[in-house]
Amino acid sequence: EHVLFHVPSMPDYGSLSKRPLDEMEAGARVDVAPYKRSPLDFVLWKPSGPRDPSWPSPAGIETPGRPGWHIECSAMSWRHLGERFDIHAGGIDLVFPHHENEVAQSRCSFGTPTMANVWMHNGFLQVEGQKMSKSLGNFVTIQELLRTENFGGRRWSGDVLRLAMLKSPYRDPIDWTVSSLIEAENILDGWWRSCWLLPPAPAVAPEVIAALADDLDTPGAITALHGLRREGRLAELHRSLCSLGFMTMRFHSSAVDASTDFSLDSARSSHLSERAWAVLRDRTAARAAKNWAESDRLRDELAALGVALKDNKDGTTTWEVAR
Repeated sequence: EHVLFHVPSMPDYGSLSKRPLDEMEAGARVDVAPYKRSPLDFVLWKPSGPRDPSWPSPAGIETPGRPGWHIECSAMSWRHLGERFDIHAGGIDLVFPHHENEVAQSRCSFGTPTMANVWMHNGFLQVEGQKMSKSLGNFVTIQELLRTENFGGRRWSGDVLRLAMLKSPYRDPIDWTVSSLIEAENILDGWWRSCWLLPPAPAVAPEVIAALADDLDTPGAITALHGLRREGRLAELHRSLCSLGFMTMRFHSSAVDASTDFSLDSARSSHLSERAWAVLRDRTAARAAKNWAESDRLRDELAALGVALKDNKDGTTTWEVAR
């Protein structure tokens, strides 16, 4: 009633998890299911229980059954991505046996040398040093962080959340803390203030590219961004931040004119709130129409939102986020 993958029939089984086959066989459990030839064999097809979903067996077994756990993932990836694809990701806890077994059954099914060209296994998420779980009452979603004040008594912008996550290598655990979000916010604020008024360079700084090309070394890329600021290479910093999604090149300076396109997407990728962008847009229109009373009223509203304006002699307006 079972169909199994006989692991010893694949000499390089264990190559993904870097586990030698002979060592795994020596350390396998003594009690082995009677339908297994090797303790390492895993199920491709198994009989279904009375309340389990079931299908007729493709192997001609009379008892209806269902695919094993690993087969499900191989079948879905083959259906949607093909016999071999670029990137397979998952939690660090899935490297063995799940992903190792996926590789084995997929390679043997299609005769390919590999299943995925790149494997990326991420670390776990913690909150203030504890595992995130509903039972501990510390479970929080990205949408909650963006829209509610449930974490740290305030809402957090998407760019702050992204930088806080990118500060850790993707393979390592991430400790989600209020202090780490505040630190990310301060880093972004320093970067923006350094390069906002400058047009971006034509290309991303090579050291940023080199870090990302090295197994997606995001902490290394962040270190490179700090170096650009420290060395005064602010145009390269601006371009690099734009390419990483922390700024948008449509706002390559803080000079505003009446033709500026203030979209919600652009507001989300800048340090101003959507409301502040909307008020700034309305004030620009009021100044263009020489409606000075409305312009002054909107200046006061922006000040209440923490945005300080300076009207320049050339007709443009610059701003900064008040501390």
